[in-house]
Amino acid sequence: MKRRDLLKILLAAPAATFSWTESEAAQAAASAQAARAATAKPFVPQFFTATEFKLVTTLADIVIPKDERSGSASDAGVPEFMDFMMIDQPARQVAMRGGLAWLDHECQLRFDKVFLDCVETQRTAVLDDIAWPAKAKPEFAHGVAFFTSFRDLTAAGFWTTRMGIDDLQYMGNRSVARWNGCPDAALKKLGVSYD
Repeated sequence: MKRRDLLKILLAAPAATFSWTESEAAQAAASAQAARAATAKPFVPQFFTATEFKLVTTLADIVIPKDERSGSASDAGVPEFMDFMMIDQPARQVAMRGGLAWLDHECQLRFDKVFLDCVETQRTAVLDDIAWPAKAKPEFAHGVAFFTSFRDLTAAGFWTTRMGIDDLQYMGNRSVARWNGCPDAALKKLGVSYD
C-alpha cells in the first residue's frame, strides 16, 4: 500500500476508532518503551573508563538507592550525567579520578581488593569513614572531599530528573486554573493581610 493511500484511509476513519482505554494506552506505551530499549545502543562513557563507570554507577546507587518511591541514581541516569559533567567541567576531572583511585586504594589497604570486589559491609566501613566530614579522621581528608563532591553531584543529577522531581513530590512548575491568594491561616501566621 502506498503511503498516500494509507493516509487517506486513516484520515477518513472516524476519530472514535482512535480512542484507547487506559490499559490499551499503557500497554502501547510499554511496548514503545521496550522497542526503544531493544534498539537503543548502550551508553559509552566519554570520560570514565569502563571500570570507573561501573564504580561510579555502584557508588551513585549507594548514595541514592532504589526504594518504594523511586528508582536508584543509575535508574535516573546519574552516572551518564556525571560523565557529561566531567567533559563539561574539566576542572573536576582530576578530583573525580583521584577520588575513585583513593577509594580503590583504601579498599586495597583494608581488604586487599578494590571497591567493586568488596562485600557490602566492607564498602560501608570505608564509606562510613568519609561520609561524615565532622567525624572523619584527618587522614581521610582526601576521601571526605571526594565523597562530599560525589554525593553532591549524585544529588544534583538525580533531583533534576523527572524521577527525582517526582520523588520529591515537587508541586511547582504546574499551571493553576484559579489562584485564590494566600490562605488566611498563612497570612495570619505571617502577620500580613491583603488590606
